[in-house]
Amino acid sequence: MNMPTQLATEVTLSLSGATAEDVIAVARNNAHITIDPAVLTELAAVRAHIDALASAETPVYGISTGFGALATRHIAPEDRAKLQRSLIRSHAAGMGAPVEREVVRALMFLRAKTLASGRAGVRPVVLETMVGLLNAGITPVVREYGSLGCSGDLAPLSHCALVLMGEGEATDAEGNIRPVPELFAEAGLTPIELAEKEGLALVNGTDGMLGQLVMALADLDELLDIADATAAMSVEAQLGTDQVFRSELHEPLRPHPGQGRSAQNMFAFLAGSPIVASHREGDGRVQDAYSLRCSPQVAGAARDTITHARLVATRELAAAIDNPVVLPSGEVTSNGNFHGAPVAYVLDFLAIAVADLGSIAERRTDRMLDPARSRDLPAFLADDPGVDSGMMIAQYTQAGLVAENKRLAVPASVDSIPSSAMQEDHVSLGWHAARKLRTAVANLRRILAVEMLIAGRALDLRAPLKPGPATGAVLEVLRSKVAGPGQDRFLSAELEAAYELLADGSVYKALEAHLPA
Repeated sequence: MNMPTQLATEVTLSLSGATAEDVIAVARNNAHITIDPAVLTELAAVRAHIDALASAETPVYGISTGFGALATRHIAPEDRAKLQRSLIRSHAAGMGAPVEREVVRALMFLRAKTLASGRAGVRPVVLETMVGLLNAGITPVVREYGSLGCSGDLAPLSHCALVLMGEGEATDAEGNIRPVPELFAEAGLTPIELAEKEGLALVNGTDGMLGQLVMALADLDELLDIADATAAMSVEAQLGTDQVFRSELHEPLRPHPGQGRSAQNMFAFLAGSPIVASHREGDGRVQDAYSLRCSPQVAGAARDTITHARLVATRELAAAIDNPVVLPSGEVTSNGNFHGAPVAYVLDFLAIAVADLGSIAERRTDRMLDPARSRDLPAFLADDPGVDSGMMIAQYTQAGLVAENKRLAVPASVDSIPSSAMQEDHVSLGWHAARKLRTAVANLRRILAVEMLIAGRALDLRAPLKPGPATGAVLEVLRSKVAGPGQDRFLSAELEAAYELLADGSVYKALEAHLPA
């Protein structure tokens, strides 16, 4: 199921977690966040319990002790505020380029979601200030490297917590890096002096990897339908058959839901095509190549992978991840729920599916450029083959993107580098899995843009025959920005224009009316 096209402009944080739609609305649509009054009541009650534990003589991990490998040291009351500041400052150790604004907003919102659960033991003001930053469009600068995906996304979350303290780096709503105290003053906010437990509560979560998973799923929901459409365009352009996509050949025989859906899409997208009808009788070819005939099997497997990943994301969205955690009984106890393995696995699994989806698209594309296989299309779809190179190098670019996605499909989650003096001796590397999936999804969009561009030219070259209503609608959108066949032109600009038509939703909007119910 696709994300709603109209994202919410208002999101409420309650005691019961958040939805994927909430994450997308806040991260990408700058939705305003309100806090359910019941949340603030719960936070105040739990915090009173934490304050009682902090004043007791018996040490409690995370409240009156050090952290990680230093958890055995009891910290005197007069040093605990310093301990919180030191924790955040030392853990804000990221390096590299800043990550995208939407990633940081998703990260912060998901941490706010856990704070709102009452299981983290923070004061209401901590949650209110984090929400205030989000609503004001103030975005901490989070660096690319620093998380191992265990003990939470420590460095990324610490960069956000540092800004809560009035320190670090942040951008305003327009993306300009400005002094953090100045941004606070403009927003009418006051930096926080963290109390016992609050430093850990701000950094122990899978929020960075989860936020990127949620956004990747939203992107892939749309890209899977587009992949079915570009595949249908390629089938049509190469005079392939639509009969292998009939419903009776899929779920009744091989009950994979994703395969059934992709086949249904492709059959609908090819319905009413004069090009398909032109060779339905008297065509001596028995079977199309695998890259055409098996498109639903590959795209369908990707769909089913997405379904599994969404189940994991939904469970994680319902989670309250912190260490130590405050149980409803009032017990404050250490746990390992910050380990990112469940999220990391599906991030890696999706990267494999994305790589294969791009790979089969490139094979379909290549067939259209080879006169030995394209069924009478000119070599490289050139206007004057030999003088013109046509789409030859567009396929090179596509192949390079496919090759990169194959490298990005190598799983991060099977790796582990011990840290914290061997206390944290097995980590998930889920943040790394999320970062490479994000790149792979962007690459897939470019790969499909190339297929759309080349298939569109091939369809035009089948004139006077016309494509079907669905593929024709996609072609019409393409032609609004990219001219049809002709002599060689500056190709990079046309490829980028095709990509933008996918990225801004123009192609999907044209396709929606032709999606089967």
